[in-house]
Amino acid sequence: MSAPAKHVDVLAAADDLRRRTLAGMAQPLERLIYLASTRDYNTGLYYHHGLALRFSEESACEALADCHREAFEELVDASLEQLVHELEAYLESTRVAPNDFIVAWKGLEPYRVAIPVGIDSLSSELVFSNLKVALAILEARLTARTKPGASRHPSPVQ
Repeated sequence: MSAPAKHVDVLAAADDLRRRTLAGMAQPLERLIYLASTRDYNTGLYYHHGLALRFSEESACEALADCHREAFEELVDASLEQLVHELEAYLESTRVAPNDFIVAWKGLEPYRVAIPVGIDSLSSELVFSNLKVALAILEARLTARTKPGASRHPSPVQ
């Protein structure tokens, strides 16, 4: 396959991925975690059975990698309040007890393995740092909500 035809195939696969699979994932953090889960930790290659059948394994791999980088870039550009919202929405989608989620994310830092290949260390460290702060804010809000007489709607981060 020629290089331009291959590029068109990757673009079509990425569009298909966005429309069919990622459309139901409104939050970049959710997309980042999902797309990271399609990557083989031993090879760094992505695989999605449906995309590979419809296009090719190579085009599917490149489309997944492109969409993974896009989700990451959205997190780089996110404000602290947006990241708190991202974490809260992701927590709700997991159906894990909030305290268990907080403990696991503080201890395991699963977002560290969700970073796309080839991302510069400054960007990844920025996201790691911001997620840690956002997690601390979320933890404080969840704690405040469980205290008797606590407001149901804590004030937003300034």
